[in-house]
Order: sequence, then structure tokens, then C-alpha cells
Amino acid sequence: MSKLRQTLYSEFIAGRTAFDWCFLAAGLLLQVVVFCLSPSEPIVIVSGLAGIVNVVLSAQGKISSYFFGFIQVVTYLIICYDQRLYAEVGLNMYYLITIFAGIYAWRRRYRVNETTGSAELHTRQLSPWLWTSVIITVTLLSALSGWLLANYTNDSDPYLDAFTTVPAVAAQMLLIFGYREQWFIWFIIDLGCIWLWIRAGNWSMAALYAFWCLNCLRGLHHWTKMAKQ
Repeated sequence: MSKLRQTLYSEFIAGRTAFDWCFLAAGLLLQVVVFCLSPSEPIVIVSGLAGIVNVVLSAQGKISSYFFGFIQVVTYLIICYDQRLYAEVGLNMYYLITIFAGIYAWRRRYRVNETTGSAELHTRQLSPWLWTSVIITVTLLSALSGWLLANYTNDSDPYLDAFTTVPAVAAQMLLIFGYREQWFIWFIIDLGCIWLWIRAGNWSMAALYAFWCLNCLRGLHHWTKMAKQ
């Protein structure tokens, strides 16, 4: 039992500042307020709350983020299917698979900070050449996917759907292998998703992605610091 308490302490308590707790509370409160002002299906608020906890823990390099990520992915997949956002549906099927791959990969790069007692991921950075290659490849594949969705499906917003989906595939791989550059990609994706869900009339999801944009900045800062360490 003492080992379990130590694990929970290092995962959820150690190294947290007052700002960290306030930031998490603000994200959760935002979801509740928006849901109350613009009610929708209960699954939306479940997905939103799980998504907030997931990204906050991920920005701090916590492997427990994958547990909340699993809840968010399953619920979000259902929401996207109802909205006929098929690329998003496919993306979240991909997330379900990579969640387990991420847990395996992170366990090999996980450590406890001896100074703070906080468990965190050992992160790293892409070389300039590889980072440029990722950007070019993602842009070309996004354009191709948008064309295919526009011509062969009844996707409600094919190009925006594609440009928020294909980059996410690359960002998820960078996340799994612990590269800090994933936060740049997530930030662009989240901006696109804000507009996507505003057009769909789902303000809870739009608020979720707005908070995720802010969390990307925190994640980039924290992962850069961990990479240097």
C-alpha cells in the first residue's frame, strides 16, 4: 500500500504549483460553465472534462494522461460520428491503438525527479532537417486527404477535417516518442478545431479546444525544460 501511495503522490501531487492546480480548475470550470450555458448531450461534458485532465497531465509529462485520454477518445469518437466528421472518427480509432503504444514507450523513458519527487517523461527534440521534413509531409498529405474526402464522401467539412486530422497523426507519433515539437502541431490543430466546432454549433467542444491551445504553450515550455534537463 505504501508503494501505491508513493506512486500516486509522484504522479499527481509532487512538483505541482498553485498555478498548476488553478490552471486545471479553470479548464474544468470552463467546461461546466459552457455546458450549462449551451446544453447538449451528457457525453459532451464527459468528453470535455476527461480531455481537460488528459492534456494538462500530458503537458506535465505524466503517463497517467493516457487513462483520461482513453475516456476522452471513446466519447469524442461517438460525438464526431454523430456530426459526420469521418476523418475525425478515423483519427480517434488511431488514437485508441496508439494509447497503448504510448504507455509502452513512455514507461521506457519515465523517471522520478530526485529534486521534486515528481514522476515525469524524459523528453527530446527533433533535428532541424527532420522537423522540416515532417512539416512538408504533413502539409502535402493533408491537402490530398481533403481532396479525397471532398470527392468521395459526404464529409460536412472535408478540408478543415483533413487539416485537423493528418497533422494530428504526426503529432501523436511525436507525443509517443517524447518529442517536444508535437506541441507546435497540436496548437495549429486546436485552432482549426475551434473553428470546426463553432461551425458545428458545439460550444462545449469549441471551449475545450480553446483551453487546449493554452495548454499547448504550457506543454511546450515544460517539455523544453525537461529536454534540457
